Amino acid sequence: MSTGDTTAAVALRFFLPPEELRPFITTLYHMEISGHDGQPVDDWLHPEWANLRIIPGLTVEAGMGGKPLEPMPRAVIAGPTSVATRFRAREGRSWGIGLLPLGWARLTGAPANEYADRHADVDMDPAFEHLRALCACVPDTEGDLLAERDAMLRELGALLAKPSPREAEVLKVEEALTDPRFHSVAELASSLGMSARTMERFCSRAFGFSPQLLLRRQRFVRSLAKFMLDPSLKWIDTLDSHYHDQAHFVRDFKRFMTMSPSEYARLPHPVLMAAAHARAAIAGEAMQVLHKPTAPSKADPS
Repeated sequence: MSTGDTTAAVALRFFLPPEELRPFITTLYHMEISGHDGQPVDDWLHPEWANLRIIPGLTVEAGMGGKPLEPMPRAVIAGPTSVATRFRAREGRSWGIGLLPLGWARLTGAPANEYADRHADVDMDPAFEHLRALCACVPDTEGDLLAERDAMLRELGALLAKPSPREAEVLKVEEALTDPRFHSVAELASSLGMSARTMERFCSRAFGFSPQLLLRRQRFVRSLAKFMLDPSLKWIDTLDSHYHDQAHFVRDFKRFMTMSPSEYARLPHPVLMAAAHARAAIAGEAMQVLHKPTAPSKADPS
């Protein structure tokens, strides 16, 4: 477990899943907001893979891509994102489960592009009916943190047991996407033996976006992660090697975060700064999309 450098108002705890679930889940994480003079905590989530969040007290509002804040349901699943999500959390707690592309495929069976850049209510969307027992592992009244975690892991173990189609290809593409050597779709397609057209269709279904946007997102998040771990850095010192210049980075920043780098740096980040440190400490990467994928165990029939 890792807690990061949290404040008096924000308590974050990150947990690694057991080895057999790591090809599918990055971390389980628990957030608790308390005190803060009754004021809510605001922050901005960067683009990431899919997440399932359970919010017993209905204490979170969120708006994706510059949209107005709206109340989040008790159990909300977000597909992969290419834009920032502003959120506001009042006093209360929530659980989150970070899903890698293989985890999304096994847990939902839905094409990722159908849920890209949007939230869905698990209790209302029939596509996620099978996830309701998992979400019920977290009671409305505050319970035992580790007991809740263990109950969710048991449910996840059962839900993630059945392989999904084309997992070997998903893994190969994900490995390439997280490899900073790859700069262009042509390089990516050539290394994987896919035509550009085939890769376009495959990435849309398995990852939610075009390969060009996925590569662009990786480049951006690699840069943002450096700042989140050390905000004393100047933006020019955080730039990924694939950026031509700072103006190139600023264009990407506005595309993904809906604001300029200077605007973002002036805002408080009581949750995301702590999360970056906690995630890096326990999982080796500050942000979810930077996690290196691992193959399911040999005992897994996939």
